[in-house]
Amino acid sequence: MSNQQKKNTFYGAAAILAMTTIIVKVIGAIYKIPLTALLSDEAYGDFNAAYNIYTFFLTISTAGLPVALSKTVSECNTLGRRNQKSRVFQVAFFAFLFMGLFSFVCMSVFSPIVAKYVLQNEKAVFAVLALSPAVLCTCICSAFRGYAQGHMNMVPTGVSQVIEALSKMFLGLALAFLILNSAIPDEDLKNRLSASGALLGVSIGSILSVCYLVFNHIRTNRRDRTPSSDVPDSSRSILSHLLKLAVPITLSSCTLSIVNLIDTNLVQSQLQTVFTAIQDGLTGISNSVLDIFPKAVEIFQENLAAFQAEVLTNPDTQLNPVLDSARGLYGIYGKTMSIYNLPFNLMVPFTACIVPAVSACIARRDSLGAHRTTESAMRISALIALPCGFGLFALGTPIIQLLTAGNVDETIAGPLLSILGIASLFVCIQVVASAILQANGIINLPIITMVIGGVAKVIVSYTLVGNPKFMIYGAPIGTLTCFVIVSVLNLIIIKRLVPQPPRLIPVFVKPLIASLFMAAAAWGCQGLLARYFSGSFIKNAIATGGGILAGVVVYVILIVVLKVLSKEDLEMMPKGDKIAKLLRIR
Repeated sequence: MSNQQKKNTFYGAAAILAMTTIIVKVIGAIYKIPLTALLSDEAYGDFNAAYNIYTFFLTISTAGLPVALSKTVSECNTLGRRNQKSRVFQVAFFAFLFMGLFSFVCMSVFSPIVAKYVLQNEKAVFAVLALSPAVLCTCICSAFRGYAQGHMNMVPTGVSQVIEALSKMFLGLALAFLILNSAIPDEDLKNRLSASGALLGVSIGSILSVCYLVFNHIRTNRRDRTPSSDVPDSSRSILSHLLKLAVPITLSSCTLSIVNLIDTNLVQSQLQTVFTAIQDGLTGISNSVLDIFPKAVEIFQENLAAFQAEVLTNPDTQLNPVLDSARGLYGIYGKTMSIYNLPFNLMVPFTACIVPAVSACIARRDSLGAHRTTESAMRISALIALPCGFGLFALGTPIIQLLTAGNVDETIAGPLLSILGIASLFVCIQVVASAILQANGIINLPIITMVIGGVAKVIVSYTLVGNPKFMIYGAPIGTLTCFVIVSVLNLIIIKRLVPQPPRLIPVFVKPLIASLFMAAAAWGCQGLLARYFSGSFIKNAIATGGGILAGVVVYVILIVVLKVLSKEDLEMMPKGDKIAKLLRIR
């Protein structure tokens, strides 16, 4: 195969993977946003907690091995060692199967222990159980995906991921809806089962994905039965080789999952500590942030009244005023997190293109090209991240009210989303900065900075969430603290260690100015429209949509007027030359 053919194969594979990633992320957003309107705050708290433990086990099991498998299979193909390739796949498959079974047992057999002690939410046990098949099936899927990727065939990975996403969206939402509209008399049990139904769609999707990948693997192998005489290495040496490649990648990938899992435990336990104090008669907390303490007291009193009414007819009731109050607040936070993750999801396919582009320039010893690509990447990420962040900050309350169809206390959720909006722009900067560092061969330092930020997040969350004056508002403040620290440290490392680093002030100043004016325009327009359009979902949608539209128009105008984009930036985009001519950018 010629160099040009290899290049075309690589970029074609990258394009397929980037496209399917975008599709999967869009489907995921479509799935989670209606879910926030469908599930109660308590049910969404169970959903979010279970998803965090699922993500943790999934990252531990599948973060590094698929990459190690694809790399090893690619090497075997290059050397023509077909028998070695088959042995590698067999060893990897059983390694994936072992990790999947281990995770499955933890999430099924030990689900009560996981829910009660790891998640600090014993009522999330059904949600954890619903996801246990998914972690096993996804591990099996990873073996087939890694094998296909080793052949530069990204289609099986993309198709299987889309199957999972579509199943999650249609079946998960349908099951949650059916359970909520069922004749189950116990409202608390119905809420818990609705979260499990939403997650069962994930498990069904993973089962369908396994079926597709097994079929595709068998069909592909039947086409290629070229005999080979090479002698494969021992299974032990192959496993050792795979682990040497996989463990560092797994460690770097699982850092954030571990931090999020610890954060889930701390937030739930600290909220329960405060509600226990309220149950014991805690009063006199004045000047709490956005009046969170009196709102928390009101939430507890509602749950206490429900418990007292239920216990008269059902002494064995599962209602627990302290736990249910904490679940409710954590569920509100979880609903805002589903929206907060949207800007990050936009960055994922973008960062997937940064690493090969910068790496190619470095391989050609084109330092100027690497500098231009890096600076353009930073500028484009700022153009996406800053307006998203400031937009969520300015319109946090109307956006959460619109997307949840009023199925949330917007007086609590709105400020949470506003804080997370600012955090989201630092998340995007951190992701792009890490990709730039990785492209320059700086692998370990981003892991260290994430650990530092994670420790800061845990400390801030533990301190503030347990403080009656902050409570749930401590969680997004901890998230913001984490990613401010990580972003700043990564940018400092880029400035110090990357040859010809991007000029940060020109990169960020103009998009920052445009984003601030955009946020002001969106806030002012929404506030003005809300005076005339309010009181119903349609009217609120008109006011919020009008505010967003005004912000977009102002932002686009300022981007053109301030000449934020350079010709090099546009050349990185499809039809960039024509756009540059249209905007008269030279």
